[in-house]
Amino acid sequence: GPVAETFRDIQGAVTEEFVRSTQGVFQFELSGDGGGTWYIDLKSQGGSAGFGQPPVTADVVMSMSSADFVKMFT
Repeated sequence: GPVAETFRDIQGAVTEEFVRSTQGVFQFELSGDGGGTWYIDLKSQGGSAGFGQPPVTADVVMSMSSADFVKMFT
């Protein structure tokens, strides 16, 4: 779905330099189609993004609809 596709795009755009400069972990609690807990880890080496709990404690937790999430990142 659109949420999973957006996270695949984010994962593909993450670089080691971006991780070094950001140093943050973002958790998204999404409601609606494709909802659930998703994360973007821009703190751990290599970075990662995906479904479920982040591998380390989130620095920021945001709750929104999955439609708003997709709009925010497109």
